[in-house]
Amino acid sequence: MPSFGPANLEPSTNLGAWLDRLVFSEAHLWKSSKTWDPEGLLGTLPALGTGLLGVLTAQWLRRRDQQPAAKVAWLFVAAGAVVIAGLVWAPWFPINKALWTSSYVLYTGGLAMAGLAALYWICDVQGYRAWTRPALVYGVNAILVFCLSALLSRTFSLFKLTGPSGKTVGLKEWLYQWGIAPFFADPRTASLVGAVVLVLIWLGILSWMYKKGVIVKV
Repeated sequence: MPSFGPANLEPSTNLGAWLDRLVFSEAHLWKSSKTWDPEGLLGTLPALGTGLLGVLTAQWLRRRDQQPAAKVAWLFVAAGAVVIAGLVWAPWFPINKALWTSSYVLYTGGLAMAGLAALYWICDVQGYRAWTRPALVYGVNAILVFCLSALLSRTFSLFKLTGPSGKTVGLKEWLYQWGIAPFFADPRTASLVGAVVLVLIWLGILSWMYKKGVIVKV
């Protein structure tokens, strides 16, 4: 690679990062790095593979010439084979989400396939669906909560308040520093609790919308 020698997996010097800078220039890359992008050109190709795994899985589940038990059994077999293929390939091309490597596609695609097979058997075949209500209320308005959570996060950052350290921070950070962080010694635990609180708040909002039949579609 020009200026960096042999290909490597470092964030700013791998082949994908070099290609993105060549095509887009640093001005149009991820603002947090300016030298590489987690959703670059080369990463898009294996991401298509992830999508195709989902398409093929859905086609298999929609087949009418197979009994549900056979569908699930073969889906688990395929999932195991794909996961093993990803693990075998990983020593040569490591599992890496930021680069969306082919080994990552195989490994995570296989795990997702196994998860879907289990859910299909439990929910659709056996009929145990009551416990899926939280996922259902999130799922029917997934685009809405995705957009609104990002919009509110940016809106909250416009309101500046003084945090416990005396520094001026956005409203979201202020709520976290005053309402969550003081109760946990480990910052990682505090961060996790903060994320869970946000999920539960949105769950309450989305549950009310689901009960009222409010579903936003695109």
